[in-house]
Amino acid sequence: MNAAIARARAQAALTDLRPQPDDIAADAIAGLSAAPKTLPSKYFYDAEGSRLFEAITRQPEYYLTRVELALMEAQMASIAQAVGDGVHVVEFGSGSGRKTELLLDGLQAPVAYTPIEISRTALMDSVTRLGQEFSDVQMLPVCADFTRPVSLPRADRPAQRTLVFFPGSTLGNFSDDEAIRLLRSMRDTMGDDGCALIGIDLDKDPAIIEAAYNDQAGVTAAFTLNLLTRLNREIGSDFEIDGFRHRAVYARERMRIETMLVSERAQTVRIGEHAFDFGAGEVMHVEISQKYTDASFSALAARAGLRVTHGWNDGNDRFGLRLLQPA
Repeated sequence: MNAAIARARAQAALTDLRPQPDDIAADAIAGLSAAPKTLPSKYFYDAEGSRLFEAITRQPEYYLTRVELALMEAQMASIAQAVGDGVHVVEFGSGSGRKTELLLDGLQAPVAYTPIEISRTALMDSVTRLGQEFSDVQMLPVCADFTRPVSLPRADRPAQRTLVFFPGSTLGNFSDDEAIRLLRSMRDTMGDDGCALIGIDLDKDPAIIEAAYNDQAGVTAAFTLNLLTRLNREIGSDFEIDGFRHRAVYARERMRIETMLVSERAQTVRIGEHAFDFGAGEVMHVEISQKYTDASFSALAARAGLRVTHGWNDGNDRFGLRLLQPA
């Protein structure tokens, strides 16, 4: 199938539920009204944010994507056996689709693929490419915020079960309560007979972890600051980009990276009629990246009514994949 046909099919099947500017503005105002101030990390991924994130995954310090891809390649036969044949793959946050390509290629006769992705550009680029490569797999893209309930499109061919795919340790970007709600949503999506394949970054030497979020080339810093550029463009805020700098530190006692934007000076930011004062050195929290042990992840899954049935780690126990099923 050529690219034009694949894109036309994907466009025809697209369910577009993107957040609108009023939704984004309400989230930003709520976050900036909190103490400490926050901004939601889900808005990192406009077209430029998605491009920058793909560049992050290729930085030498950022082990996560490289290790996860190698783990999937090494363990795909075992994963496919555990998942079973004829599944409908539902991916929460599709990104570039490199891991999805490995998954669809390794599974036995998958019937459909539904990526739920907030960035329309990343979504369409991914399903166009995958649609060319996997012409027997029905592409049913949904442009939406996967943290909110989404009605899935129905595949033309019945599936044996639903597989929720959530790679990349994205689950770690949520607080425990948020992660439990998301896992419960996955449980509803997969149904009683389904399963979920989830990537988790494992607790390790803090120096390795911190380096991954503070690459020397400054790509992660550009990615973080692009959030302000997007808000200025889409909701009319007036962040001065050079008035903030990126900082990411590993909070050992909480086993997580905490990413912040630090105000370089005293300043005021406006969104419509709302004004928010920043002191010099004041931090605005924009993302967490939780790291897990087997015990902490199993306990989290159990609180969502799920159990770990299979697990795969890379040889150095830096990163893991876990298969979950309803408890």
